[in-house]
Amino acid sequence: MENNQLVNRIQSLSATISEDVRHFRHHIHSFPELSFMEKETSAFIISILEKHGIPYTTGWAGYGIVATIKGSKPGKNVGLRADMDALPIEEKNEVPYKSQNNGIMHACGHDVHSSCLLGAAIILQTLKDEICGSVTLLFQPGEEKLPGGANMMIKEGLLEKHKMDAIIAQHVYPSMEAGKVGFKSGLYMASADEIYLTVKGKGGHAAMPQDNIDTLLMASQILINLQQITSRMAHPAIPTVLSFGKINSVGGATNVIPDEVKIEGTFRTMDETWRAKAHQKITQICEETAKTFGGSCEVRIEVGYPCLINDPVLTEGMRKDAKKYLGDQNVEELPLRMTSEDFSFFSQHIPVTFYRLGTGNKSKGITSPVHTPTFDIDESALQIGSGLMAWLTMRRLGEMG
Repeated sequence: MENNQLVNRIQSLSATISEDVRHFRHHIHSFPELSFMEKETSAFIISILEKHGIPYTTGWAGYGIVATIKGSKPGKNVGLRADMDALPIEEKNEVPYKSQNNGIMHACGHDVHSSCLLGAAIILQTLKDEICGSVTLLFQPGEEKLPGGANMMIKEGLLEKHKMDAIIAQHVYPSMEAGKVGFKSGLYMASADEIYLTVKGKGGHAAMPQDNIDTLLMASQILINLQQITSRMAHPAIPTVLSFGKINSVGGATNVIPDEVKIEGTFRTMDETWRAKAHQKITQICEETAKTFGGSCEVRIEVGYPCLINDPVLTEGMRKDAKKYLGDQNVEELPLRMTSEDFSFFSQHIPVTFYRLGTGNKSKGITSPVHTPTFDIDESALQIGSGLMAWLTMRRLGEMG
């Protein structure tokens, strides 16, 4: 089938199943589940795969699913990945598909990702006689929580059992208008580590500070001193963020200096060598600052997701093909992001492309960012997301075959 014919066929199929994909999204959105607790979401996805005769295995990293579409001709294997988990956020949208699970919401678009992958799977299953090679569908749990579902699936032998030559993923992008997509070759997203500090001193009456080792003062100075990491120790050319979002005194009051203060934050960067060195610097600054006050600081750094690197050859090929499918004006260049993604674990092993699907619509007031209680999408993006993923897959298999 010629490229123009294939584009038209896929666009027609994506339009035909668009209401089904919308239903998938509404169902998944209505019944969100937290990381590694995606039992019902997984069961729903399995029901759709079974309806369309797509074989699968389950139990990956808990509730993960790996399905396979085999073409009629020999060739390479391309993986398509979507995440399934939701966030601990109470939804404020008043929509028919509003979350029915209190305090849990698909505020990062994973309902969109899973629905679009189901749509792409239906299209590719319909076209399997045209496929050279095979497609591996990854419905992944636990993207929002360490150690990350992608990391766990890899450790369970995913890449040995399903030898993929490349993996593709798309992610909602509410600041981009629906109808557009974005790509960036090479380094794209930051690593992410969690920082946990426990500052210990000697508590007592706040009116007699001379008898205490002030943990709040120590904690404040530690936070100030840690700013050297980004302002003086990091190379100016290496994006680096060190932020703290939680501080809690254990047993403190207006007139009570506590024995202990806990601090939690995140460290993000885009250079693995500097990342390791920064961990040492963070520990050193915390411990030595506390020591000058006569106290101590316990430092625990949970190493999280690595940097996400999009394979340049794969990504540039996909960018060109996205333009054939959507038009040049609807494919944009993405900026670097200090957010992180556990999809990055895949990029350490095989070529990947992680691209963005525009889901916003300013004229309709659909502008809320991800991880907020009012996040929603322009659902016209669902048809684009399903069709484009199927088209890019067919093109990759055609090039690799």
